[in-house]
Amino acid sequence: MPNSTPEDEVLRDVGPRLRTLRLERGLTLDELSEQTGISASTISRLETGKRIPTLELLLRISRIYRVPLDDLVGAPNPQDPRVRLEPRTINGREAWPLTRHSDGVQAWKIQLPYTTRPPKLRTHDGYEWLYVLRGQVRLILGQQDLTLNAGEAAEFDTRRPHWFGSATTQSADILSLFGRQGERVHLREDTTAPKT
Repeated sequence: MPNSTPEDEVLRDVGPRLRTLRLERGLTLDELSEQTGISASTISRLETGKRIPTLELLLRISRIYRVPLDDLVGAPNPQDPRVRLEPRTINGREAWPLTRHSDGVQAWKIQLPYTTRPPKLRTHDGYEWLYVLRGQVRLILGQQDLTLNAGEAAEFDTRRPHWFGSATTQSADILSLFGRQGERVHLREDTTAPKT
């Protein structure tokens, strides 16, 4: 069909679906007509695609068949929102990208294995925010040597010499958000909450 729209394609498939449902239920055109109040000739034209179904007609038929309208018209499933990206090994660490895009802030889940190698501080453009999901993480920022426990977070400019890894003989998991210089994720204390 020239210049057919997605709606035309959906409507073209309604007729065969209506006929299949009627036959599965063992109903004749006359029996369905009696139950719905729609003439047998109209039902026949709907099933053969010679008549465009209206919402009113589809509602009557869906009540008899006890199926949602989506099943009658074959509405497509909404796009799957899950991100399915493969893990990568980066500097000996298993890292799962949690964002599809490479521009803007990128999110990663990273497993930090225990290592006996001495920390090697590095610098690069960007800004990083990390949150400890499991275990303990040692974070070295310039002259600061910190230990972060599960549930704690830190943010820092990556132009400052830094290193992070597991603080114990067990691996640790972190959530990392990394952005270019000037793209920052801010941690703010809720000043409205009562202090205990």
